[in-house]
Amino acid sequence: MRRFARGFAILRVVLRHGLDEVVLSNFRHPWLHSFTRVITFGRRLDAPRGVRLRQALESLGPIFVKFGQVLSTRRDLMPPDIADELALLQDRVPPFDPAISVATIERAFRRPIDQVFVSFDRTPVASASIAQVHFAVIRDRHGRERDAAVKVLRPGMLPVIDRDLELMGMAAGWVERLSADGKRLKPRQVVAEFDNYLHDELDLIREASNAAQLRRNMKDVELVLIPEIFWDYCHPDVLVMERMNGVPINQIARLREAGVDIKKLARDGVTIFFTQVFRDGFFHADMHPGNIQVSLDPDTFGRYISLDFGIVGTLTEYDKEYLAQNFTAFFRRDYKRVAELHIESGWVPATTRVNELESAIRAVCEPYFDRPLKEISLGMVLLRLFQTSRRFQVEIQPQLVLLQKTLLNIEGLGRQLDPELDLWSTAKPFLEKWMLDQLGPKRLWRELQLEAPRYAKLIPELPRLMHEALSGRQGEGRAELLALLAEQRRTNRLLQGVIYGGVGFLLGLIVMQVIARLRVF
Repeated sequence: MRRFARGFAILRVVLRHGLDEVVLSNFRHPWLHSFTRVITFGRRLDAPRGVRLRQALESLGPIFVKFGQVLSTRRDLMPPDIADELALLQDRVPPFDPAISVATIERAFRRPIDQVFVSFDRTPVASASIAQVHFAVIRDRHGRERDAAVKVLRPGMLPVIDRDLELMGMAAGWVERLSADGKRLKPRQVVAEFDNYLHDELDLIREASNAAQLRRNMKDVELVLIPEIFWDYCHPDVLVMERMNGVPINQIARLREAGVDIKKLARDGVTIFFTQVFRDGFFHADMHPGNIQVSLDPDTFGRYISLDFGIVGTLTEYDKEYLAQNFTAFFRRDYKRVAELHIESGWVPATTRVNELESAIRAVCEPYFDRPLKEISLGMVLLRLFQTSRRFQVEIQPQLVLLQKTLLNIEGLGRQLDPELDLWSTAKPFLEKWMLDQLGPKRLWRELQLEAPRYAKLIPELPRLMHEALSGRQGEGRAELLALLAEQRRTNRLLQGVIYGGVGFLLGLIVMQVIARLRVF
């Protein structure tokens, strides 16, 4: 009954915002077009479809808001007008009762909250679709009092998520079967991807691990601050980290009044992003203005502050090498090599004609190279490539979709800070140096250094190992020869037996014939 009631509530919202018209108008069956005209008769649907979809998701609650946010990252699948509107969804949902936060903390640590924290501010400072944040003071393992931020999961999220995801999966199956673009949009895969995101974010230990890894990676880059995780106070439902004091990065006027160099801030953001992506292969993949602040503390003035590490992207060495070769080919305008890389990676069917894919990639990229550098958008180049690649049945890898989405966020944020920001020229020297490290002699030297301990142990043992190998081969050869001779002897005995048996059989026949003839005579 609860599932039926929830389904009915969703249907009401769908009808009120005219989403049925948006969905049914794309179905291939003619009778559905007639049905669409009937059910939309008398309703005023003046707002654009993207606006209506965003408003519907907001009214359906936190889970659907989060779904819209994740959906907005799949610009390779969504029409631009819908993706742009869904990107406006923010984690501005009403906070839940602070008493529930207290109960969750006490249940997690099995003691009263006064024994967990030195002090705890029951008024939340931020509320999102999955959790909300309170400020507190803790006593660390060295006995020092530390200002902390306490992130607490919303109560009862798992059953709500599972119920709504089941309904989403059912609707996605209908869309895939009935819609003309259903198979291309892969709605069931999108829901499955959303399922993974949500269940990962429900485990705050995972988010704490992401933050710790990023902090360790970026400790030598004096451009960004990442909060310290207080592991003694972490639980799957509660995350306690260092409290960070900064100004949201979209408050540009306030930052300028404080004396922050806005143009340098824009360039630093690009450097941070490319360092995380191309050096570490581990990057913050949710870098919207709500998750980025700027420090005004004299000791760290002008540095970025990263928050909310629920979604991170990772790149393997293979991914980074693939990107290195692609960027090299792009800079040289070698579109044939880009097409060959797509086929070699297996992202495009092996039957794809290289010249056709090369022509499509050239049509996307060439107009950008003929513009002034400051007008080139790396994010839009990737987006156009993803859109063009649909006709070639390119399987877009999830980690590269996250990369493209984050690049668009960084580029948009950088241009908001500095409209004259030239992302291409800012990134190009960094990328060229990185590609030289990846593909040149530096990489060979680095790999030799990594293997040096193994070689140091192997070299003194090499003569003995060679002697043992050769001795073993000689022993194995002698054993094989003896086995061959024994087998030959068995074969000879078998042949002798067959011959003797055949001769005896013939002699027996002759004797029988002689005896028979003697009896006749």
